[in-house]
Amino acid sequence: MEPARARELWQRFERLHAVTYFSPECVDAFKAIGLRGFWMAYFAGRSAPMGPSAARSSRRPSTNFEPSMVARAVPDAWSFASPDSVIEARRRAAASVLPSTCPSVESLAPSMVAPLTEVLEAARGEGRPLFSANRALGLPVDPLEALWQLATSLREHRGDGHVALLCAHELAGVEAIALFARCGSIDDEVFRATRGWSEDQWHEALGGLESRGLLENGSPTSAAHELRSVIEQSTDRLAAQPYGVLGAEQLGQLGAALGTLADELERASLIPYPNPVGLPRPSG
Repeated sequence: MEPARARELWQRFERLHAVTYFSPECVDAFKAIGLRGFWMAYFAGRSAPMGPSAARSSRRPSTNFEPSMVARAVPDAWSFASPDSVIEARRRAAASVLPSTCPSVESLAPSMVAPLTEVLEAARGEGRPLFSANRALGLPVDPLEALWQLATSLREHRGDGHVALLCAHELAGVEAIALFARCGSIDDEVFRATRGWSEDQWHEALGGLESRGLLENGSPTSAAHELRSVIEQSTDRLAAQPYGVLGAEQLGQLGAALGTLADELERASLIPYPNPVGLPRPSG
């Protein structure tokens, strides 16, 4: 499959996953099991599949976040709710929101689970801790919960590959997110404040990017745009690998179904733009 197709599919299933961040019902579900505040719920939800011990020592779910911001949430989260209860609450709440935001999801989900499961099983897990942990959870019987978990696992597959590429190009967390903001002409505050970086840390990162020739007077250089393009295209290429298990007809049907659900989510106006997830507004 062409890498550009993998990006298109990601932009569609990422919207299914993102209800867990932007739906009030999902935020309330975390409060109901004892988690305190949005960010504790966020970090606990991302890391719960890895279990409390692995989540305590791994910063992968928080690559672009200031470390002390993460430390305020985990491992403290596990004194309020177990990883298993977080996983269940997250999945059930997201699935409960989908019918109201995607009217077609109940009719489409049963036929989407099988091909997405094939993709999931075909994906390589080496060097992908969040993806591997999510895949190891297995799939629930309920098709809406299964669809949400599949979308979540595949977005983590893509995310793990993206982080590996950032490391390969020696971009630290704050530098990576600052470069993303500047190259995308996004207000720095969309990412700086939500990820806990101080103004001093942010300016230091901008200075580091300047010294590498990636910024000039605060604006991205051609080298910056080229580097971002290389990273994004490589991310797409790595993400495309598991879709080779599907034939052209299956892939077309899956893409159409995901497109229908993504369009319905857009009409529900659940996801703001710009957003801290980095999900772009659909073209056209």
